[in-house]
Amino acid sequence: MSEARTYGYYPGCSGMGTSMEYERSTRAVCEALGIKLVELEDWSCCGSTPAHTVDHVLSAALSGRNLSIAESMGLDTVITPCPSCLTNLKTATHRMENPEFRSKVDKLLDKPAPGGVAVKSVLQVIFEDVGPDAIREKVVRPLDGLALAPYYGCLMNRPPEVMQFDDPENPTSMDEILKALGADVVPYGLKVECCGASHGIAQKDVVTTLSGRLLDLAYAEKAVAMVTACPLCQMNLDLRQGQINSANKTNYKMPIFYYTQLLGIALGLPEKELGFDKLAVNPAPVLKAIQEPSHAAS
Repeated sequence: MSEARTYGYYPGCSGMGTSMEYERSTRAVCEALGIKLVELEDWSCCGSTPAHTVDHVLSAALSGRNLSIAESMGLDTVITPCPSCLTNLKTATHRMENPEFRSKVDKLLDKPAPGGVAVKSVLQVIFEDVGPDAIREKVVRPLDGLALAPYYGCLMNRPPEVMQFDDPENPTSMDEILKALGADVVPYGLKVECCGASHGIAQKDVVTTLSGRLLDLAYAEKAVAMVTACPLCQMNLDLRQGQINSANKTNYKMPIFYYTQLLGIALGLPEKELGFDKLAVNPAPVLKAIQEPSHAAS
């Protein structure tokens, strides 16, 4: 990307609370990569998981309102770091291609939902609009020798007819970004398997089983850390790692990073801007293995 490009930015609710480190590191790396984020004014929740399980029209209206805000601000593309928000925004756009469905949605809005605002993930923009080669040129603190397991979760790339980014069964965009940072990406065959999602509240055993499998494979592949792009996946693997260990008789102490945190450290950004102190599993041993920057980030 030769010059800065402006995108509408939809942070999502988790970025204001449970995944503040993702939000902080996303903003920091976007600025470093020349991606200008314009936060949508007065944005509202996308409905997260509950809304679309109750009413597809209502769920689409919540997304339609946010897309209308983007249109009123003169923005043609909205990007978000959260796969759940991404799914709701893109699914609403996909469903509103049906005129009958759109008509029902518009009746709930102050003005008709726009039809020309594109929706992408921050990961997609970093991978496609910046690209691994340009990222590699900006690396001042390479992740040489770090064996990392990239974990995308089940939402980022699926269903493919809606998400329209990367391979739905074997995505590689995050792999390529991590390789551009100098890391060793381990072969990780569970990169799109579910972590248990929000069952951590109602059925903890579902998460300890499914997320336990994810940690088992990362450990078997000799990864020193896992890397994700999803706040809920990160929470299950990081915050609940103690519960997983207790349930499965394991003793993992594997840091679970957001890819934006590692991207930021490789670009030479200050660690305090990247929210490592918010991680539940101590990341210090892994961070100490990363050499100091050779010069300041440009």
